[in-house]
Amino acid sequence: MTDQTIFIIDDDDAVRDSIEELVESVGLRAQGYASASAFLQAFQPDAPGCLVVDVRMAEMSGLVLLQKLKELDAGIPVIVITGHGDVPMAVSALKNGAVDFIQKPYRNQLLLDSINNALAIDAADRYAAIDRGEVGEKLAKLTKREREVLAQLLEGGTSKQIAREMAISPRTVEAHRQSLLRKLEIGSLRELTLHRIAQGRGK
Repeated sequence: MTDQTIFIIDDDDAVRDSIEELVESVGLRAQGYASASAFLQAFQPDAPGCLVVDVRMAEMSGLVLLQKLKELDAGIPVIVITGHGDVPMAVSALKNGAVDFIQKPYRNQLLLDSINNALAIDAADRYAAIDRGEVGEKLAKLTKREREVLAQLLEGGTSKQIAREMAISPRTVEAHRQSLLRKLEIGSLRELTLHRIAQGRGK
């Protein structure tokens, strides 16, 4: 999802700035906060993305933030950063819904991999929610042919393969593809793939 943001919450300015620079260096959007309360004041529960939060902060710990997010019914994935002595706290954070914890000092690539995984979880969860609601209504608008083309696209079929299977021209398949993407308000085959992931998670 192109509008995803990595929210970085750490009361250590140097650490926060370093993570922001790392995230932005690979083309992702970052937004930093010096405290959990500052983040909560600005946070929109339906905001797409993920959190990177230090488990130990002076004003409000990462654990308390997780609890606050749960109260807001915010499903945004959370990655906890922890010092060596904070590992039990990080394990507790996992039990409270965090998707990963990264121990200091960490390798940049390890953190990026964790962030990318969290973003994928966020995208899949959002498509699962759509699949249980809005997309169900949108799917009903598809013609029988469009549903057949959609099913084969989700299985990885190319326009030529689908055309042979359905005994129609590749141009007709492409027209059906464009029509169903428009009706589903999905912009690309990548999003269709995420939609298929969501279907599996939503079952």
